[in-house]
Amino acid sequence: MIRINLLPQQRRVERQEQSQLWMVAILVLLLAEVAGFFVWHGQLAEELEQRQRTNRELEAQIAQSKRTVANHSDVLKKLEDLRARETAIQQLQAARTGPTAVLLELARLLTPGRGPSISPEKLSQIRQENPLSIYNAGWDPHRLWLTSYVEKARSVRLDGSARNGEDVSELARRMNLSDFFTDVKLLPGQKSKDKATGLQLVDFQLEAKVQY
Repeated sequence: MIRINLLPQQRRVERQEQSQLWMVAILVLLLAEVAGFFVWHGQLAEELEQRQRTNRELEAQIAQSKRTVANHSDVLKKLEDLRARETAIQQLQAARTGPTAVLLELARLLTPGRGPSISPEKLSQIRQENPLSIYNAGWDPHRLWLTSYVEKARSVRLDGSARNGEDVSELARRMNLSDFFTDVKLLPGQKSKDKATGLQLVDFQLEAKVQY
């Protein structure tokens, strides 16, 4: 009977199987690392793209801000031009209607039963502080008449005649109370005689600033 020892061959087969298992395990690890690398690379690429997108948005905002700042001076210049035009229009409008309003106010001061343009509250306060500065509601404006009215650069000069100095003072008081006149000054006058009636009169001159 012949005996064949198969133990070394069996061990050889086992070693080969173990080697193959190791190779398979190493190959699996390599594949896992390669897969992990691709996943990690994909995440980095996505993060990079996100950052690049954010940078592009920031650059666009910066460019828009630069354009806005660049146009800021032009916008301010246009606003200044518009305001200057508006001021000029207002001044022209005031110059057109202002003198008419002043003349109407002067006519109101010389109308029986009328008085200066002033708020009741302001008039009441002035009456409490200085009763002598309040106008005489019963004054007869026919005792005074104007012969000249000249306005230049918001300054006006009135020439006229009155029955006496109190009539001239009454006109000055009314002008001082009016919202249309300031800095009313009564210049030195002189006495005269009306040729038609022979009445003694007072020739006067008034200066004032007009506001409208």
